[in-house]
Amino acid sequence: MNISKSEHLWKRAIEIIPRGTQTLSKGPDQFVDGVAPKYLDYGKGSHVWDVDGNEFIDYPMALGPIMLGYDYPRVTEAVIKQLKKGTVFTLMNPLEVELAELLIETIPCAEMVRFGKNGADSTMAAIRIARAYTGRDHIAYCGYHGCHDWYAVTTSLNRGIPEFNASLVHAFEYNKPETLEKIFAEYPDQIAAVIMEQPGIEPEDNFLQKVIDAAHTNGALYVLDEICTGYRYSLGGAQGYYGIVPDLACFGKGMANGLPISAIVGKKEFMKELSDIFFSMTYSGETTGMAAAIATIKEIRDKNVIDYIWKQGKKLRDGLKNIKEETGINMDIPGNPPRSGLVFRDSEGNASMDMKSLFLQETVKRGILFGGPVYITFSHTDEDINRTLDVSYEALRILKKAVDENDIDRYMEGKKVGTVYRARN
Repeated sequence: MNISKSEHLWKRAIEIIPRGTQTLSKGPDQFVDGVAPKYLDYGKGSHVWDVDGNEFIDYPMALGPIMLGYDYPRVTEAVIKQLKKGTVFTLMNPLEVELAELLIETIPCAEMVRFGKNGADSTMAAIRIARAYTGRDHIAYCGYHGCHDWYAVTTSLNRGIPEFNASLVHAFEYNKPETLEKIFAEYPDQIAAVIMEQPGIEPEDNFLQKVIDAAHTNGALYVLDEICTGYRYSLGGAQGYYGIVPDLACFGKGMANGLPISAIVGKKEFMKELSDIFFSMTYSGETTGMAAAIATIKEIRDKNVIDYIWKQGKKLRDGLKNIKEETGINMDIPGNPPRSGLVFRDSEGNASMDMKSLFLQETVKRGILFGGPVYITFSHTDEDINRTLDVSYEALRILKKAVDENDIDRYMEGKKVGTVYRARN
């Protein structure tokens, strides 16, 4: 596979772009550098083409925003139509009202809405609302919540962030409510919000409701970060799927099929705090993202997209489970059919990036672009799934041979996959 144009672009990029990439999870160290392409040129449906003309079935799907498929007609047409009318104006635009009403109609906790451009805008707003409403500063969190100071201080990429932020945030563990209760005990009457995402793990023993109850008992707001699960687990997101109602929720990614937009939604008594909070951006009312979101949400609703991605995701997951059992590779497939992951484990049961690297190498060589998350879209066909399973079987057979020989390095043609950052807590 020729990737010479990708490599040439990368040599130019690293001289003028810090770290060479705009998004850390898209950088060469997240794929097999030297084998995988570095630059994609265009996409159609579930397929993408790199700058060298190589074609791939895509599963990271731009890290989750592509819900329907690349260049999806209804969304593309809506964006082009709005683009001709205008993208930003001196005054507000009617799409702000139309989209807000659509979110309120579909999201269980939504009574009021404000828009941003990135998921981090939304989670930042949620934290400010909780602190303003409660008069408290501390935050309990579980999962990943973006690049703003309050959360980024918990990562190894925390240079430039005042250290006091670290003393205000406290991590708890999923499915372990006692770890949250310990935080409330250590910081009584100081926790403003409990914010969490729904990871690739199913809640056990009514865990989600226990977290909500603990937050409310201790005077804190419960915030559900639905940047990844919104309009993917159900029309109402993870809260709709699991039957819970958060105080505030953060949406983004799949709600606009790849156009930049995010939203903070929630109950009126909390959302009204935004009247006295500085949350204002030039592009938060930008119209092409709103037009795309309206078209995307309506298409999800009209075409039963949720049922389809659950069905196709199950086909892929079941097929991969059968292949891993046949080949004898220790591989976990955490998550749910619409949004999964791949975790490879060594003989001692520890997660192995070496094993994952070889798998990613052998699949991308055969036209399947895997990465971190595995997202299913409305454009992933049966043919796509069958082709992916055939390629995965070939890749796992090679991986099994390398594992049996205890010599993965001998099979690697490029650099092994690294990590974006390390968690501090």
